Amino acid sequence: MNTNLPTFGFLLIDKHAGWTSFDVVAKLRGITGVKKIGHAGTLDPFATGLLVVAVGKGDTTQIDQYVKKEKRYDSTFELGRTSTTQDPEGEITDNKITSFPSKDEIEHALSSFIGDIKQLPPMHSAIKIGGRKLYELARQGKEIDRPLRDVTVYELTLVSYEPPTLDVTMNVGSGTYVRAIARDLGELLKTGAYVTALRRTTIGNFDIKDAHKIEEVTSENWESLLLK
Repeated sequence: MNTNLPTFGFLLIDKHAGWTSFDVVAKLRGITGVKKIGHAGTLDPFATGLLVVAVGKGDTTQIDQYVKKEKRYDSTFELGRTSTTQDPEGEITDNKITSFPSKDEIEHALSSFIGDIKQLPPMHSAIKIGGRKLYELARQGKEIDRPLRDVTVYELTLVSYEPPTLDVTMNVGSGTYVRAIARDLGELLKTGAYVTALRRTTIGNFDIKDAHKIEEVTSENWESLLLK
């Protein structure tokens, strides 16, 4: 295992559901023997898809440029229910909705999120306020005031709709929370909503089709999988 490579690069990983982004980094440190590893954009444990992992000091110092790239997601929202975390990992409440919006109403509502918008970050997020991560406060049952964030949604398209479930694809700027889009859509439609599935497919010019499952990366082949 070569831990003193003269050049380094990026590994594209297709993250499994149930893994944290840090789980992937820790696993790759063990596989490669390289301690200096970072990733471009956290994926929640329930989410799957593209995680861009920088291996080696030369690339981890440039990782911010990839964090700020546009990202594309495929996601499933469920109307009529809400979640304390806006995803499947929270406490789910059934809002007892008996009549769901039409497809036209869904598309009209989605169009209001396209462009430069202000978004309230979920309490279950890693943003720091007053030196504390929001999710740490949320786990204590606390909810605090937090400033709205300026984010950009370049595309938000309804792929399919079978009440109470809708599938959407979106292209968003840095810092956008898909969970917050689901939450706000549910509020706009007066049904409630949360994310039931989320898959990231691109980060900038990196594409999921070029990614590898973590079990496909070994101590023998990881160097050959690096993008430099």
